[in-house]
Amino acid sequence: MPESRFHWSSSAIFARLKPALRGALAGIGCALLVPQAATAQTLRIAMTASDIPTTTGMPNNGFEGMRFLGYPVFESLVLWDLTTTDRLAPLRPGLAERWEQSPDDPKTWIFHLRRGVTFHDGTAFDADAVIWNLERYFNKDAPQFEPPAAGIVRARAPITTGYRKLDAMTVAITTASPASYYPYMAALILLSSPASFEKAGRDWAKVGLVGSAGTGPFRIGSVAPRERVELIRNDGYWDTAKKARLEKVVLQPIPEANARLAALRTGQVDWIEVPPADGIPSLKQAGFAIVTGSYPHVWPWFYSIGATNSPFKDVRVRQALNYCIDRAGIVELLNGTAEPAVGWLKASDPDFGKPVNRYGFDPAKGKALLAQAGYSAQKPLSFKVMISTSGSGQMSPLPMNEFLQANLKEACGVNVEFVVSEWQVLLNNMRALPDAPALNGSLSLNISSPSSDVAVMARYFAAAGAPPNGFNFAQWKDDAFEAAFAKLAATTDPKVVAEQTAIAHERLVDNPPWLYIVHDLNPRAMSGKVKGFVSPQSWFVDLTLVTMQ
Repeated sequence: MPESRFHWSSSAIFARLKPALRGALAGIGCALLVPQAATAQTLRIAMTASDIPTTTGMPNNGFEGMRFLGYPVFESLVLWDLTTTDRLAPLRPGLAERWEQSPDDPKTWIFHLRRGVTFHDGTAFDADAVIWNLERYFNKDAPQFEPPAAGIVRARAPITTGYRKLDAMTVAITTASPASYYPYMAALILLSSPASFEKAGRDWAKVGLVGSAGTGPFRIGSVAPRERVELIRNDGYWDTAKKARLEKVVLQPIPEANARLAALRTGQVDWIEVPPADGIPSLKQAGFAIVTGSYPHVWPWFYSIGATNSPFKDVRVRQALNYCIDRAGIVELLNGTAEPAVGWLKASDPDFGKPVNRYGFDPAKGKALLAQAGYSAQKPLSFKVMISTSGSGQMSPLPMNEFLQANLKEACGVNVEFVVSEWQVLLNNMRALPDAPALNGSLSLNISSPSSDVAVMARYFAAAGAPPNGFNFAQWKDDAFEAAFAKLAATTDPKVVAEQTAIAHERLVDNPPWLYIVHDLNPRAMSGKVKGFVSPQSWFVDLTLVTMQ
């Protein structure tokens, strides 16, 4: 993978990408020049992904994949309420009408399935279908085992250890330890039709060419890799109150921000994810809607603490960088579509706690900590960071990382090199072991991440979530964090959960496994024709609410 020193322009980085990727992106740009017919109730969305998310029922491309080719088509036992903006999106019943911990065993959750639901192909949703999907993700010897999807699900629900059918409409799922937060993990396990796999000759590659059948408000109509996916309204959707208003949604991967901007301006799409910050004023002047809103998201660099000879084994180095960066400068660069991050949670969050360290732009303090750790002008701290050119929640990764590279050099004498990769490659490396060749010597990863609930906290920071089991890339372990987390996992008392979450978060700040940079405000730009959209405090959106004028 290519590397850089100091400033690269976006075009320079693009020029150094692998030829195959450059060709794919160029093809996408050319496709924008071809007029695309749209019916009155067709919504065309430009994603930040460089390819369409996988269509077999568990999409890749991070939570952007879940946003557009996850929940609109495939559903889980537990869903999100995405209709409000005044609080973090809560859970709601999905393909399970209700659930509870077993009174005999707090490690077991009982899910009572919704009756009368069918997949898009007309086959019945029942306990057998649920078990078939769980076997697909957790049993490597099952005929339907799908390794890429299994890797995603296992990392998002790493404490899942067993499952069984209790009757035709009831299943039990067992976890490694009592976990009051498990429904949040269950919400990320999507379910698709076993018949889709059989129809494709038990070949997941063939399933992906046409798309699997789910139970959601939209079904997959057509798939054109690297170009588009068409979603068609499911007129037989089980939740009659939430049938989609739109007839069709067209998803297009356009990873380059200015190409997305051009597509919106020329009417090729109606909605773009993450407009380029410097284009926002002119979009507003031209009458386009810029939609922003708080949501549970943080844009960090992950430290690799477990790598051989990693400087990040020393907590003073990890703290130092958190004092060395100019977060206000990043916010200004982004035209106000972000806010400074001084922890995994926002400082205004009631669970933020009272950490000793309150990070701000303080180069003197940062350099003092680096000096204590043995780094100086004569022996500067130097390391590589793996970054992407685009991707789910990645905002504007090239200019943002260039800013940080220059900022760290000027403020604290820190030398940063970049290893530039495709978004999905970067995501895969989040589960890499320390010193893995795929990291190309990177000691940090720039991966935007959710901060929505304690289940996410478990995946990213619990010692048990270290790769390959979860997303604790840092290989971080903190005894006080582990103790607090064990207490909140064992209780359903909201007061205790809040108290212990705050204690756990204090450790994330004072013993930081990440460099906390910004929380973004989820910007997207839309044509005035798009109506009814709600920007929830979530990574996901409810497309059933949207209409086209």
